[in-house]
Amino acid sequence: PNDPRIPAEVKLSAGAMALANSDLAFSGKHLFMGNFYGINIYDISDPAKAKLVTSMICPGGQGDVTVYKNLMFMSVEMPNGRIDCGTQAFPMPALEEMQSRKGPPAAEKDRFRGIRVFDISDIKSPKQVAAVQTCRGSHTHTLVLDPKDNANVYLYNSGASFVRPDAELAGCSNAPADKDSKTSLFSIDIIKVPLAAPQDAKIVASPRLFADGGKINALTDAGSHTKEGRVEASNHCHDITVYPELGLAAGACSGNGILLDIKDPANPKRIDSVNDPNFAYWHSASFSNDGKKVIFTDEWGGGGGPRCRDTDPNKWGANAVFNLEGRKLKFGNYYKLPAAQSAAENCVAHNGSLIPVPGRDLKVQAWYQGGISIMDFTDPANPVEVGYFDRGPIDAKKLVMGGSWSAYWYNGRIYSSEIARGLDIFELTPTKWMTQNEIDATKAVQKTLLNVQTQEMISWPKSLTVAKAYIDQLERAQALSVGQAADLRKAIAKAEASKDSKGLAKHADSVAKSSAGAKNSVDSARMKALADVLKQPVM
Repeated sequence: PNDPRIPAEVKLSAGAMALANSDLAFSGKHLFMGNFYGINIYDISDPAKAKLVTSMICPGGQGDVTVYKNLMFMSVEMPNGRIDCGTQAFPMPALEEMQSRKGPPAAEKDRFRGIRVFDISDIKSPKQVAAVQTCRGSHTHTLVLDPKDNANVYLYNSGASFVRPDAELAGCSNAPADKDSKTSLFSIDIIKVPLAAPQDAKIVASPRLFADGGKINALTDAGSHTKEGRVEASNHCHDITVYPELGLAAGACSGNGILLDIKDPANPKRIDSVNDPNFAYWHSASFSNDGKKVIFTDEWGGGGGPRCRDTDPNKWGANAVFNLEGRKLKFGNYYKLPAAQSAAENCVAHNGSLIPVPGRDLKVQAWYQGGISIMDFTDPANPVEVGYFDRGPIDAKKLVMGGSWSAYWYNGRIYSSEIARGLDIFELTPTKWMTQNEIDATKAVQKTLLNVQTQEMISWPKSLTVAKAYIDQLERAQALSVGQAADLRKAIAKAEASKDSKGLAKHADSVAKSSAGAKNSVDSARMKALADVLKQPVM
């Protein structure tokens, strides 16, 4: 806040969020942390000693960021952004003026709201090579890879803010759907970026994802939160998570959760939608690794309020876990941070990622000042917390905006963008809910690129470390007796000491046979996976 490069009017313009940290992306040894005033890039080759490499000032918020090869993409939503990334910006109007104004700010030819494209070949000096203007700006965006097209990447842009005037960007319209079939509402933007010529990035489609029966505004929130909600048409997506290997995407779209077929990335098709009377605002989504479950989050209150008090319903501002059955979403249960928070802590479900523990579905998730919670949703009907971090309020006497915006696992650590404080880096520690062997197995999964909303299937090496994780899980679930587990561990220890795995074959056969009598499909799958490792482990 005291940086002399930041104009005084900008410091005051957006209040608590003017310099807030936002989302994260990862490439190699670098972490990219978005901010409402630009992007910070860290070297995390030693996670215990992360080093700031680049601090790029570029106003406009909210700074949602993704990376791919030598390109970095950044979302710009607020009206203080300039095409040239200039720090002089456009001063935001006073609060009283904003509240009384009936339309958007006056048109400015140099204003930028959309997605910026940077060349980061020189990580210390990103160069803007394209700036794609959109009618509603860019609240978030998702990088989409087409397995059949190596020459281009696509960006699904979610604009959640007001529509700018036609005088500022030709073709923009804030008209209701029944008055203008070309309204800028009720769609997303699809931007095609040629990797060899990113300066040619442009919008190639604006699909009507909420259309049905000839109406482009056919989906509604069904009156979320009985006492506070209202039946309102969903007119935008907040965030979209894609799973290119499965050809699917899950969109969290204000009043609805939607499932998309993205086999043709430039032409996504809605194949299912759900709403929920307990959801106020569908915020984000995650698939399980096998693609058989989808988690949607509810950002009740927008993230700025205390929504995790002991008086707040545990189905509001929570996660909803769905089973994916025949390309249809079937509700499983809710999950909310179990520890009540104070009235001085903004808290609600926010961004998270999978933790790659084999044999389990685990998600680490940010809850603003509620901290970080790790949810086990292996059983979608009974999701439970298995780990957490909670440092308490910034100020115990009054609510000061802060907390974890995003909490993501990357190469053995959990990284959190703390809105007010900066970058937090965590390491998992063993508990009765997660053993050291399970933690060690996560470290067998190493990534060179992570954009969390672009999910990639996780696979594990056939290592004895992974085998030991399965044994711990089966013993915890009482699918293996204490004696059986001890025998397997002894055999593995002998194989590790001798560097000879031949003696494990008989154990593999025994475990494989036992899988048929497992009490549930989860334990059966773990046994089969364990047997597969023991049969021919990588030593």
